[in-house]
Amino acid sequence: MTLSLSLADQIALELRADIIAGRLLPGMPLVEVELVKAYNASRNTIREALHRLGQEGLTRYVRNKGVMVRRLEREEVRDLFVVRRTLELQSIAQSGPLTAAQSEHMQNAIDATTLAREREDWRAVATHSLVFHQQIVGLMRSPLFDEFFAQVIAQLRLVFCAAPDEQRFQSPWLERDREIFTLLAQQDKPAAGEAMSLYLDDSERLSLALFNRP
Repeated sequence: MTLSLSLADQIALELRADIIAGRLLPGMPLVEVELVKAYNASRNTIREALHRLGQEGLTRYVRNKGVMVRRLEREEVRDLFVVRRTLELQSIAQSGPLTAAQSEHMQNAIDATTLAREREDWRAVATHSLVFHQQIVGLMRSPLFDEFFAQVIAQLRLVFCAAPDEQRFQSPWLERDREIFTLLAQQDKPAAGEAMSLYLDDSERLSLALFNRP
């Protein structure tokens, strides 16, 4: 049974999507009066939506400034990669042969990443790569994991926004996503798992290095 979402839930999901797409960046204010007008919603509804985003680790309240998109701390980034390893590697280990729909969704994400890279739209490159990894977790066919991982992806997006050179930070991942997809399509789960493990090691190292900058 599918439960209908409240207006506050819908607004929270749209704002989360804006974070994943790189339209809302760390430190940006989420002004109540502007959101009331944008969504034609009551103040209470907007506050409920912002509260949900706060529970997801995407916003924080700053005294005298209001609600702002969060900047994550180094230890939070470490924790995100603990979650990524648990979910993405387990998804690969438990996966069966890719269905036509699964294969199509992954290929679409890779194609979108490729097009964004050709356009040198590095923000979109990051977004579509994250969508590919959502498809990996989707192999478990668990709506609960899908929803949880969407929150993780949104937090990761806030980390990636901190990269001073988006092209340099994002350019390595497309070919590695494509390699993982090819191995899964070939039903070589051990090699796909190893490729994913190395991918996550390198991604974590580069993400943590963002906190070493002066």
